[in-house]
Amino acid sequence: MATNGSVATTLSPTRETLSSSQLLSSSISSLSNSTSSRHASSQISKIYRQSSTLFLTRRLPESLSTILPVINSPSSEDAGTDSEPAPIAKASRTTRIKVWSLYLTILNALVELDPDEGKQVFGSSEWRALVSKVRDGGVWEEVVRNGYGGVEGNVDSDVVINLATLLLAHARTQKINQTRLETYLAASTTPNLDISSHMQDHARATSPHKRGNGNGNGTDTPRDLNARVKILELYTLHVLLRNNEWDYAREFISISSVLDEERREAFLQALQSLQDEQHEAARREKEERRYQEEQLKKDIEDARRRRLQNEEQERKKEEEENLRREGSEIDYGVEESRPSTARSTKANSAKGSSRKSQPAPSPISRPPTNRKLPPPTLIRRVSNILLNLRTLLADNMFASFKTRPMFLLQLLAFIVGLLVVVSRKEAKERVKRVVALTWGKLSGTVKMGGKVSYI
Repeated sequence: MATNGSVATTLSPTRETLSSSQLLSSSISSLSNSTSSRHASSQISKIYRQSSTLFLTRRLPESLSTILPVINSPSSEDAGTDSEPAPIAKASRTTRIKVWSLYLTILNALVELDPDEGKQVFGSSEWRALVSKVRDGGVWEEVVRNGYGGVEGNVDSDVVINLATLLLAHARTQKINQTRLETYLAASTTPNLDISSHMQDHARATSPHKRGNGNGNGTDTPRDLNARVKILELYTLHVLLRNNEWDYAREFISISSVLDEERREAFLQALQSLQDEQHEAARREKEERRYQEEQLKKDIEDARRRRLQNEEQERKKEEEENLRREGSEIDYGVEESRPSTARSTKANSAKGSSRKSQPAPSPISRPPTNRKLPPPTLIRRVSNILLNLRTLLADNMFASFKTRPMFLLQLLAFIVGLLVVVSRKEAKERVKRVVALTWGKLSGTVKMGGKVSYI
């Protein structure tokens, strides 16, 4: 026992010496780090002000090129050595948040540019690379790698809020945003068991420029608590809802240890109101789509009904036109056939009356046979010829009508054909010439007959 006690007594001063020497070296390194950190923060603040002034004057390329050396790690001359951390990693928390916020704001303004304007200002390839970095979520990895040594949980909550807001506005899909936020929340709430990391955190805590710790749940101060609540709000009420994960968002709010009862109730009410709004918007969209479909069907039905009405009107018009044409042909034939019928009737009545008016010859009134009758005159001859022709036509036509019913139709066809022929201009002129020639010959014959009868 004594031996062990002596050994313990012997080792105890050694441990105390080592502990004091470690604390002294840690204090010296923290002091040197503090001095370099103040100098780096001063330089970064100056660059931040220059870039901010350029951004406010809408000189986006100059503003971006001014702030890039601060957030990018300098390239190593030797390919085999590791590259140095970016200058922003050595700055204070306030400066870090300002620089990253300005960088994300520049990227947001860059993505919102018109494609033609962006290609003209930055160049086609550079502008497409910057836009793709934002829309694919690569900017989040860039911030974690260059500003926080690749440790997801060490990212400042204000920077996380800006990153989530940027991806929420411009990312192609919110799955990337959801994955990044879940990784950050898991990393920031997982306890860190690395002793060297705790010693570094203790050194940072004792330094004038305190950094936000990466262990714990990020709610050590009221500011950290408000930032964590803001992150939860973005995650549960925006990102998850954009991915249509309503049940998971409600469950996450219910089991979150960061939210108190009042905030949890407010989150659940907001989630329910957003879900009700989505259902109402879906109902209105469905009603609008159904109204448009009904309106389209109504328009199609009206067009079909108007087409049928037009077709019916056209058909009725054609039928009326056909009936009018047929009626005019029938009326024309009746009007042409009436004079012939009237003439035949008159001829039959005249023949009957002439037969009745002639008295029966008696032997007493018979003239003597040796009496010479005067020769008939020309007018008497013409009258006899016309009377015989009328009698012949009337008797023959009447008999033909009785024996052959189609004779009337043939006669009508003949008359129509004659009228069609006569209606031509050449035929009219020829008929006029023939009639004039015939009338001239007939008048000459009558004159000659008058002279002969006078003689």
